Amino acid sequence: METVGRIAGVSQVTVSRALNDPKKVSAKTLQRIQDAIELTGYVPNMVAGALASRRSKLIAALVPSITNVIYSDLMQNFINVIRGSGYHVLMAETGFSQDEEQAVVSTMLSRRPDGILLTGIHHSASCKRMLLGAGIPVIEVWDITENPLDVCIGFSHIKAGEEMARYAARKGYDKALIVSAGDERALRRKDAFAAQFGQLTGNPPIEVLYEAGATIERGRNGLTSGLAKGFKNGIIMCSSDLLAHGILIEAQARGIRIPEDMAVLGFGNQDFSAFTLPALTTVEINRPDLGKRAAEALVARIENQPLPTKSIDVGFEIIERAST
Repeated sequence: METVGRIAGVSQVTVSRALNDPKKVSAKTLQRIQDAIELTGYVPNMVAGALASRRSKLIAALVPSITNVIYSDLMQNFINVIRGSGYHVLMAETGFSQDEEQAVVSTMLSRRPDGILLTGIHHSASCKRMLLGAGIPVIEVWDITENPLDVCIGFSHIKAGEEMARYAARKGYDKALIVSAGDERALRRKDAFAAQFGQLTGNPPIEVLYEAGATIERGRNGLTSGLAKGFKNGIIMCSSDLLAHGILIEAQARGIRIPEDMAVLGFGNQDFSAFTLPALTTVEINRPDLGKRAAEALVARIENQPLPTKSIDVGFEIIERAST
């Protein structure tokens, strides 16, 4: 607050008054203080002085969806390790919006957690300022970069998309349909697949894209749209196993044989993927291990223990089953 006051040209007491009772501050002064807060990324401390040790023993964990098994598996193992280390987890859902993530980060930081877990490496500029200004350990999961905010643990979505394309080409498929959700990571996999597949086969894939997340319904509709766009045979690359599951159902309803007429390739290796008819070929990321390693890294950072690297690649694996 002292820094905000200096920038705004007011006292720390005025800053405190503006935060706690804005009606007691003139509109002009309030605007200057708000501008200074935006500039510094300052988040008001809701628990200031609560602990002499300045440790809240709380970990904030932000995920796009609490119902998607992709994230729930990761979080279960993350929480188990965090609890075993004497901390507790505050978890929140952000969806796939940077604005929503920014709002949730602000709320979480106001509780002064000892560390924070984020999903992905792409955040709004204001969100990054808040995180850097908070001065606490930050673990970004489900993605990797050479320049994380603090530490990142995940895999390359671009490499995953490219490897899916190489796998399709090795299996002899020279035509492809992409059915993808609209989140940023799915689109990176989609773009990488399209570029690599086009380069290997000379045939750019047909694309069906959804702005919203993956569902079985959108998978069924995705196959319908792909057929309407001229897709007749080849491989269908899906950004999620949920979409792939929907495609398998729609194909069966239409009498399309999988993989004789069309092959289907999913992503995520969700629990049902081995038990669809036919069993689904998909890309597996070891989610339990990812959650465990993220928790261990975060606790290590909080307790000032050294880490061998700030960017940890857990890799991925294509699990081949009957759908291809």
